[in-house]
Amino acid sequence: MAGHIQDRWYKAELGPDGRARKAKADRHGTGMRYRARFIGPDGSEKSKSFPDRQKRQADQWLAQIEADMARGQFIDPNAGRITVKQFSEKWLASLTMDPLSYVTTEQRIRLHVVPHLGTRPLASLRPSDVRELLVKLTERGLSAASQRGVFANLGTMLTAAVEDRLIPSNPCRSTSVKAPKLDTRRVTPWLLDQVLAVRAALPETHRPLVDLAGGCGLRQGETFGLAVDQVDFAEGTVHVVRQIRLIRNRPVFSLPKGGKARSVPLPETVARELQAHIAAHPPVSITLPWVHVDGPPVTASLLFFDRKRRHLHRHEFNRTIWRPALASAGVPLGRDNGMHALRHFYASVLLDAGESIKALSAYLGHHDPGFTLRTYTHLMPSSEKRTKEAVDRIFGRGPDAADGPTTARGPE
Repeated sequence: MAGHIQDRWYKAELGPDGRARKAKADRHGTGMRYRARFIGPDGSEKSKSFPDRQKRQADQWLAQIEADMARGQFIDPNAGRITVKQFSEKWLASLTMDPLSYVTTEQRIRLHVVPHLGTRPLASLRPSDVRELLVKLTERGLSAASQRGVFANLGTMLTAAVEDRLIPSNPCRSTSVKAPKLDTRRVTPWLLDQVLAVRAALPETHRPLVDLAGGCGLRQGETFGLAVDQVDFAEGTVHVVRQIRLIRNRPVFSLPKGGKARSVPLPETVARELQAHIAAHPPVSITLPWVHVDGPPVTASLLFFDRKRRHLHRHEFNRTIWRPALASAGVPLGRDNGMHALRHFYASVLLDAGESIKALSAYLGHHDPGFTLRTYTHLMPSSEKRTKEAVDRIFGRGPDAADGPTTARGPE
């Protein structure tokens, strides 16, 4: 055994005969009696103290330590003393990720994890602590999606602590801890009349934003960052290669969400609106940093800009232009009625026209067709409807309905 047990209540001293004998130490009867000592993998001495009558426990603990070292599973008993706040700062400083993802992660840890668990030593965390944190998040009014984000970031951080051999296991991975369930609300796409009403209520310079979002499925940031050279009128294609996003409220250019460019079909009706917009409002060259707020400058001839010929700012646009347009069109305010609602409308139109989930997923820029299916499966025409229409076509009495925005419908 590489370690040993020290009995601190007794000491060895030489007797009159020159032989070593055990004698009471000055601290006899006070404090912890036994100290299990060993040399750790880093070469430093480590120890743990035990009270009187617990020598067997000290032996067992030391034996377990040595077995862990032999298996390469040793965890320094003192390593877990670092607090959650201290480790979170080190962990965040070591991350290499997309800047906006970093900001989101840092805010979740700082605003929701540290206030509740920050002073706790890592080694003291238990699954019950994680469950209590989730209860606190619910009491604070965080949505299920936001709670899942906090839970995911905390779990990733504690996995790093396990891999650094600071703690033996991740309490977020306990079977008694469940990630918050997402809201089960179904997407209810706008009707065509609502789309047209909101479009009409927007300033003339911003109406083509509705055409691009509702007719091509572009996200808000992608419409804001769309440059004239990304629109191929000859081929009837929009190349989505850039967006404007905010990093701590500061604008940057970056790749679309997911870090992947894509191309989407450009309908003739949308192309005509864009051509008219370009003729009336020539594109403006705007320079923003790329990806990071201190990234290299990139210049693009943007199709949309504000009155001062600057890029559109999401918060300012939503507050001064989008929400007033919703109010004028009689569309309720709320998180379900941002510009993202136009993407849902686009999805409903394509699915109603019989487009495949795989193609729709590619046009929307989703990372996985399965996500598209889970989001919009309730908008797909039912098998009964397809069966009736197929038989009617065979017998020459097929429906005379044309595909297009007017056929878009809400959930059945």
